[in-house]
Amino acid sequence: MPLPLVIVNPESASGTTQKSWPQIASDLRLHFGSFSVAFTEQAGQGIELASDASRAGTQLIIACGGDGTISEVANGILNSGKDVELGILPSGTGGDFRRTLEIPSQPRSAARMLREGRARRIDVGRVSFVDHKGADATRYFLGVASCGMGTEVIERVKSGASKWLPDNVPTWLGGRVSFGAALLQTAARSERSQIVVQLDDAHERHLSVTSFCVANARYFGGGMKIAPDAKLADGKLDVVSVGDLSALKIFTRAPRLYFGSHMSMPEVSHALAKKVYVRSANKSQSIAIEVDGELPGCLPATFQVIPQALRVRCPA
Repeated sequence: MPLPLVIVNPESASGTTQKSWPQIASDLRLHFGSFSVAFTEQAGQGIELASDASRAGTQLIIACGGDGTISEVANGILNSGKDVELGILPSGTGGDFRRTLEIPSQPRSAARMLREGRARRIDVGRVSFVDHKGADATRYFLGVASCGMGTEVIERVKSGASKWLPDNVPTWLGGRVSFGAALLQTAARSERSQIVVQLDDAHERHLSVTSFCVANARYFGGGMKIAPDAKLADGKLDVVSVGDLSALKIFTRAPRLYFGSHMSMPEVSHALAKKVYVRSANKSQSIAIEVDGELPGCLPATFQVIPQALRVRCPA
């Protein structure tokens, strides 16, 4: 039987993973055991590597990187049609999905969890959308997909527009601060998105939103607890709509968004659904979507829950 495979994104955490890999690998061998390794060289390659390894009989594939890397590896496993277990070795900017699973952020502790943990079967989301070339596309997501201000925040973080942090800031804190800085920068100039939403078989609703989120897990945006009641195995997606918040309200209420106490705000609504359809209210306006911290395309999009679709190694 093939050894567990670790798929490493060396560019995750702003390239820190590449520098840290020798120590991460040492911790993994000491606290987990033997493994094989493959490095991604471009965006999307994690999907191909995970799919090929799954079809070749690998039983455990470990994603080493951030939320985007974990999402790619999960997509590869799910695309293969094989019942392969996903492991997580965090080394990224956001770390949102591992927060929901309570996986340690430090590689040494995460390696022990990979050895001592148990498999847990979770739901995943599947989104159909329009890619950047105008073609229909589909991908799976583990955490949160959204449209509105969240896409602009992701763009800022990825472009480095908010990377004003000193080099000695810890990685776990730097990610949260980078996303927080990008949120505040975006709030000052972001326009509201006009969308049309349909949940399951209900009637369509026109909404003006600061952010519209379809959540399988609880966190996005570098630790923002956007869906505090989301459960990974309830067969439902949590739909959180943040309405027409002014820049001032975003500034003053940002802590509530991060700590999950925003659900009582009058501008915030919450619902559960198995299927969510979203389109732009203005046919001439293109509205981007983000999926697990990546920016794959735009609306219209259909989000569906796939119950119990993936096995993930979690703390015992």
